Amino acid sequence: MSIIVVSHGLSARPDSVWFPTFRAALTGGGHDVIIPELPDTDSPERDAWRKALAEAVPGRPEDTILVGHSIGAVNVLRLLESHDPAAGVFAGAVLVSASAHEVGYELLASFFEGGFDWARIRAAAKGFHVLQAIDDPVNAPEPLEHVGIFVRELGAVATVLPAGGHLGAYPEDHIELPEAVELVQGFVAAG
Repeated sequence: MSIIVVSHGLSARPDSVWFPTFRAALTGGGHDVIIPELPDTDSPERDAWRKALAEAVPGRPEDTILVGHSIGAVNVLRLLESHDPAAGVFAGAVLVSASAHEVGYELLASFFEGGFDWARIRAAAKGFHVLQAIDDPVNAPEPLEHVGIFVRELGAVATVLPAGGHLGAYPEDHIELPEAVELVQGFVAAG
């Protein structure tokens, strides 16, 4: 059994976007899915979000796959950046609609301050998958630029969809995202 810990995005909740169907698919396979409700979801603060996500991780990184959507994926990066690999390496990380650098949202600028310590992030997880739609308006004008950075800096495997926007741009967007389930199952199988 694997533990999957999900970091939601701006203004989202555990019952937003693709999380309900994602959770159902994975819990149906015997996995534990934890989706903490992060604080001040409409006005997130980097350190508070990282701390809340870290507190949701049950303490066995080697059995844990981290998943993040949008700014939640950046939160996953910040958690990995602060993680001591001597405490164990995470089984994997799935970054959905992730930004590799600031994309013009002043409210979220603190998440990108100081850039990323890519080597430290890479050392904290066994592998990385990136899931991005080529028409993502948040990571415009060039969503593939972000994908390229993750591939280059983290050795991430990328799945690029021909459409789908931000893969759940608004909390009330209830969509299915079987690709995210498949990416997590890939880490489970590699276990």
